[in-house]
Amino acid sequence: MAHIVTLKTPSREDWLLQLADVITDPDELLRILNVDPDAQMLAGREAKRLFPLRVPRAFVARMEKGNPNDPLLRQVLTAAEEFIAAPGFSADPLEEQHSVVPGLLHKYRNRALLLVKGGCAVNCRYCFRRHFPYADNQGNKRNWQGALDYIATHTELDEIIFSGGDPLMAKDHELDWLIEQLEAISHIKRLRIHSRLPIVIPARITDTLTARFARSSLQILLVNHINHAREIDDDFRAAMARLRQAGVTLLNQSVLLRGVNDNAQTLADLSNALFDAGVMPYYLHVLDKVQGAAHFMVSDEEARNIMRELLKQVSGYMVPKLAREIGGEPSKTPLDLQLRQS
Repeated sequence: MAHIVTLKTPSREDWLLQLADVITDPDELLRILNVDPDAQMLAGREAKRLFPLRVPRAFVARMEKGNPNDPLLRQVLTAAEEFIAAPGFSADPLEEQHSVVPGLLHKYRNRALLLVKGGCAVNCRYCFRRHFPYADNQGNKRNWQGALDYIATHTELDEIIFSGGDPLMAKDHELDWLIEQLEAISHIKRLRIHSRLPIVIPARITDTLTARFARSSLQILLVNHINHAREIDDDFRAAMARLRQAGVTLLNQSVLLRGVNDNAQTLADLSNALFDAGVMPYYLHVLDKVQGAAHFMVSDEEARNIMRELLKQVSGYMVPKLAREIGGEPSKTPLDLQLRQS
């Protein structure tokens, strides 16, 4: 008689429990990973005062034990370099701190960005919104209603972007309400969701959420944020399969980070791992010049050289667009057009 294995689909309670049990202490994180801190690491502990450390245990489980230079660890661990006031870096590199109504940024003509929630499951040390005034842009129904009223009167908008923080920090019933309101606005055709939660806590992709996406009249896109192939595991691949089944378009954006993914082979591995998981590489961003993250910076010239090598290693459809976002500009600024045309 055949032995049947029943796979348990991650539930709403699973992701909320994982969200409540994150690591917030640099010493605990290093202990779990069997990493003995050197003087530089010890000096970096206090950077949690500048920007709290926060990392889910499911993400920590993918880090290499005993490796202080693990690329996943480097993305989340506090560092002494965060105290350096680097020239040309600022608290608001994208000039975002003036919303049209609380929680809504209308930066580009046909699309507006709704800051659904201010918190994240993981705090990435290079985050361009690490200084953002979330207290003035709280994710609550009152602010959402003000944003929806603005969206309804601006018929040039055809796409709304859920951002944050992380928009999937909102519970399923909150997202259901927001989606329902957007579906009632006739000029809105697409909903794009930018989130790191599916990669750090794959259980966030619940049956309830995927069912809501499947029945929506909007075209729904999920843009993951994944920087390294080792972030991708079986739980993430299963979550993406459920979303594909629900008709969601799956994309990924990465940030080019010193010491994490600043070489062509690492990016090629990432593109292949993404494609195998049913996710298309979308953007590779050069670092936004946010104060506290200068140690992650890769120069434009080096970025273009890396892209030249990447083009030799993977098929064209697996090459993300290299771009920079500049505050006040009407779109992202591509940095690799010449490379693609040559």
